[in-house]
Amino acid sequence: MSQRSLRPVDASSLILYRGRGASLEILVGLRGANHVFVPNRVVYPGGRVDSTDARIKPAAPLRADVAARLGRTASEARARALAVAAVRELFEETGLLLAAGDDVPDRWHPEIAPRLDTMDYIFRAVTPPGRSRRFNTRFFLAAADHVRGELGGDGELENLGWLGIDALRDLPLMWITRTVLDEAQRLIDSPPPPDPDRPIPVSLPRREPGKLRFE
Repeated sequence: MSQRSLRPVDASSLILYRGRGASLEILVGLRGANHVFVPNRVVYPGGRVDSTDARIKPAAPLRADVAARLGRTASEARARALAVAAVRELFEETGLLLAAGDDVPDRWHPEIAPRLDTMDYIFRAVTPPGRSRRFNTRFFLAAADHVRGELGGDGELENLGWLGIDALRDLPLMWITRTVLDEAQRLIDSPPPPDPDRPIPVSLPRREPGKLRFE
């Protein structure tokens, strides 16, 4: 099978932030040189949806408006799995947990109950053909006020930490990372009311790279 024929698999990414305006900081890390997919790139925590994500029972469901926006391209069960995957990947890669309870376990397990009501769905991107991996990624946004734990994780992300918005923009970010950052900052600075009809920016493979559509 050629790389061009690879079918995108579902993935999720969670943009965790603290502060606003000039004090806004975003949690990011560096994918090391040994990674097949986007090595040596600054990214948000995230990864592919696991088969177990659909079986996790959340402590609080997605907000109705968020579920409606995800429902444009995913079933109700798949939308929930996408959100759970974002929480799981955040925990595995950073050590920070977005879930009910007071304890922070050593590792992810099926009894963890994610707080999906704290997350907003803000962007979708599909990896172009010809890459070693292809993902249909949903990007979520959440405030750091809702997480607990200490930065650490499984080591998949190097130089993990909080970067101020100006320092982050000065880095040689991938186009999609910068574009999602623009949308995240817009929503953080001017939080919109819950709206199931809010358009979601989408980056799809096309002949005109760098162009967005909305769904």
